[in-house]
Amino acid sequence: MGLYVVRTAIGREEQVMDFLASNAKKAGGIHSLLFPHGMTGYILVEAISADVVKQVSYGIPYVRGVLRTPTKYEEIEHLIEFKPEKMDIHKGDIVSVISGPFKGEKAKVTRLDFQKAKVVLELLEAAVPIPITIGLDSVKVIGKKERKEKKEKKE
Repeated sequence: MGLYVVRTAIGREEQVMDFLASNAKKAGGIHSLLFPHGMTGYILVEAISADVVKQVSYGIPYVRGVLRTPTKYEEIEHLIEFKPEKMDIHKGDIVSVISGPFKGEKAKVTRLDFQKAKVVLELLEAAVPIPITIGLDSVKVIGKKERKEKKEKKE
């Protein structure tokens, strides 16, 4: 069994995944399908042989080919395993939004979800405080909320 790479048209990976999944159920021999974030134009297929992958992908629109040699797990490990970065962000901190529709806005953190890598913010300059949820990678901490532990140490 090995990991094989199916080349696809860029932006059509999800459609190809759907076709591959339905064909794999009928044919067998495919153990898993994976489309790693940040790896556009490729789908990873865990199968018993390259011939099975070729058979399952035959006739699927937007498939550009199958690489015959299996890929080593070590080569794609960084794409599969999630290793969360340690972020120093807490509830009450002031952040600047660095991407998305609210880019350049300042906001206050009201809730954090490190598992989903999301943060809920309230824009500071908005007339009505509306909570918005965006990714942790879309914010930059610009002001820290005073922590109780620090206050107690100072006294």
